[in-house]
Amino acid sequence: MLLVGLTGSIAMGKSVASRILRRERIPVHDADAAVHALMSRGGAAVAALEAAFPGCVRDGAADRSALRQRISGDDEAKRRLEAIIHPLVRVATRRFVARHARARRSAVVLDIPLLYETGAQRRLDAVIVVSAPSWLQRARFLQRPGMTPELLAAFLAWQVPDLEKRRRADACATSALGRARTRRDLLAALRAIPAVRGRVWKPGWK
Repeated sequence: MLLVGLTGSIAMGKSVASRILRRERIPVHDADAAVHALMSRGGAAVAALEAAFPGCVRDGAADRSALRQRISGDDEAKRRLEAIIHPLVRVATRRFVARHARARRSAVVLDIPLLYETGAQRRLDAVIVVSAPSWLQRARFLQRPGMTPELLAAFLAWQVPDLEKRRRADACATSALGRARTRRDLLAALRAIPAVRGRVWKPGWK
């Protein structure tokens, strides 16, 4: 089974790309959705987050806005947050991969926002990056409720630059020319990945 990573910097259109792949009946694991579940009421990360960041849990769920403010500009706080969240996301990802391997899928896509930042590419057969011009990225980001130029700068400071992502990826898909073009790029990228069977996945994959 082929393991393909899908990534892209903030507001580059990766979520749209994931939806396109799902419509093509390609299994996609969404790391962001896994994080939301972990931080929601009853989520596996909530108790640890309250202990590490007192006051950032309200009504039994993590307050993501408060967490963003708490870790903004604080590398040590960011590392504490990652040490809580990333191992739990990896557990959810392993379950997803194993389930689709048992179903004899030929490929699955792992939607990982911080793919290169966490070294996840070492566990994958190939990586597709979704990209758009920086002016469009900025416009999309600032259209989101509560987003500011300062928050965009903070996000970009945490992430591997788009140019470096594209240089390191096996393929790129643009999100700047409409969904039909994004779909063509994604499907072309999947067809171009040379492996018939994944080189990376095996039972016990981590």
